Amino acid sequence: MTSVCWPSWAQVEERRRAHITRVVALLDRWARDLQLPPREAAAWHDVGILHDALRDAPEAELRRLAGPGDLPLEVLHGPAAANLLVSHGETRPEVLDAVRWHTVGYAGWGRTGRALFMADFLEPGRSFLRADRAFLADHLVHDFDGVFRQVVRMRLEWTLREGKALFPEAVALWNAVR
Repeated sequence: MTSVCWPSWAQVEERRRAHITRVVALLDRWARDLQLPPREAAAWHDVGILHDALRDAPEAELRRLAGPGDLPLEVLHGPAAANLLVSHGETRPEVLDAVRWHTVGYAGWGRTGRALFMADFLEPGRSFLRADRAFLADHLVHDFDGVFRQVVRMRLEWTLREGKALFPEAVALWNAVR
């Protein structure tokens, strides 16, 4: 069982906690299988916990923490959590960028942000495309960049199919990996 130590400020309902635990387990497995250095493995573990730590916070609080702008509610929890992390002393850019942009995508990510983006999408508790996503999750240690490109493509296709707006950051990410 994956160990998850929730930050005191987390606002996460039980269903979301289960998702986060699965994301952390996937990130920990990949870090172990890729034999990451301890500092990078710790960053992967931490972003897994922190990425949705404010997912169930009230909209007014998310907007206050996220700062100025008119982002849609469904993406506010990333910027809000990143800003709160800064106020609590977090200084690792790879952690802050991963948490801030995990729902949208970010062309400036290194492996930590990319790993979170993939784990959030590929975690086994999601009900769609189970076999395809399980294959990609298992294949990641053999072709990190190829799996990342495929996950970005799948997420962008879903966004377009659902008629949702593409954020400029998501388009820049696609242009960086295609």
